Amino acid sequence: MPRPTSRSVPLAAGWLALALLAAPPIFALPIVAPPLAGSAAAQDGQRPVAADQQAILGTIRAQLDAFQADDGARAFSYATPQLRDLFGTPENFMAMVRGGYQPVYRPRSVEFLDARIVDGRTGQAVRFVGPDGSAVIAIYTMERQPDGSWRIAAVQLVRTGEVTS
Repeated sequence: MPRPTSRSVPLAAGWLALALLAAPPIFALPIVAPPLAGSAAAQDGQRPVAADQQAILGTIRAQLDAFQADDGARAFSYATPQLRDLFGTPENFMAMVRGGYQPVYRPRSVEFLDARIVDGRTGQAVRFVGPDGSAVIAIYTMERQPDGSWRIAAVQLVRTGEVTS
């Protein structure tokens, strides 16, 4: 897999909000994560704290590494319990990823963009160039687990219209 770059490319908070809440996806998992309770709503439009950003990036990177190794069980482990319940098995999950998430499953390039809190949900934008050269922005909706770890609750792909050779 290409080595992901990690730079904070600012996306307008409104753009990320649109992508998280309203943009027509190419393919999207249902958002099964409830908004975070309490103070998260007061942080709308802000970035997650640095420690959370690093943990979120670590979770996404680890799942991408698992995809590259075709390790379905490991990739599946980075999904929230609700998402795992929805798919039932790592095999079902991987079939969905292979069928609808080719840019994420076999990227030519990966670039971590901005992370924001919108409506109490934490979103991380990642730009992928897929095997066909088409670029997409993946909006990862992340959910903090009771043990403090971060898991992937949903991923929405939004076309950029960009094609690379």
